[in-house]
Parts: sequence; structure tokens; C-alpha cells
Amino acid sequence: MTVGEKNRTTASTKMNTNSSRSHLLLRLVLVSYNSVSKTTTRGSLTLVDLAGSERISRSEATGLRLVEAAAINKSLSALGQVFSSIRENSLHIPFRNSKLTHLLQQCLGGDAKACMFVNVSPLDANVPETISTLEFGMNARQVALGKATTHVTKTT
Repeated sequence: MTVGEKNRTTASTKMNTNSSRSHLLLRLVLVSYNSVSKTTTRGSLTLVDLAGSERISRSEATGLRLVEAAAINKSLSALGQVFSSIRENSLHIPFRNSKLTHLLQQCLGGDAKACMFVNVSPLDANVPETISTLEFGMNARQVALGKATTHVTKTT
């Protein structure tokens, strides 16, 4: 956690005095061994805090902040494309289009379950961002993931 916190970048923009400039992923891998049945159960929990999308014209980001905002927006767009591809049962899901989607492949593909919380601003001035965020959430909500399964291996 300490290393992750040191690597996390926040900075001030016109829209947010303490704006996250990166996504945060924390993956917990859990392994349980049952000595009676001689089985090992594996699972993982991935917690993700997505950096918010920004309209450059409103945040007035320049220099490094502009580069960060472009990267954040690009990765969120790639995540939206993954949601759309899964929802449409596409033969190809573009998980490798960004580091974010590649890291989330295990969570969004196959036998996983996902839960998303969407945070929006109550301010009238932020209505365009709120609408964009809600549309992103609605796109994600329409994704039907497969049935979650238990991963158990028997040792002899």
C-alpha cells in the first residue's frame, strides 16, 4: 500500500484541487487450503479507483497535466470499448488496447463478477461531466458477465 501510495499521482486542475492523475488497482489474491479434503481454493478481489475523465477546456490542463488527462481519457475510452464488445458478444474483446483493460481482463472476462460505483457531482456547473459519467455507467451496467465459479484443485 505504501509503494502504491508513493506511485499515485495527484495534482490540482481548475476543476479539482486534488485531482487523481492515475487509476489505482489493488488486487488481493486469496488462497485457502483445506487439510481435510486436501483441496486448495483460489480467488482474487480487484479494487479499482478510476481517475475521472476531464474536459480539457474546463480543467485548463497544460503540459504534463494535459498529457495525463489525455492518457486517462484514452484508457477510459478503451474500457468503454471493452464493455461494448462484451455486451455485443463480439468475437474479439479489445483487452490489450490499454494497460487498464489488460489488467482488468481477469475481472471482466470469463468467470468473474464485477460491481461498479459511479460518483457524480451535484453542481450545476458539472452537468456535462455528470451526464458523461452516467452514460459510462449505463454502458457498463448493460454488460452481462458469465457465472462466477469456484477455483478448487485437489491435491493427493
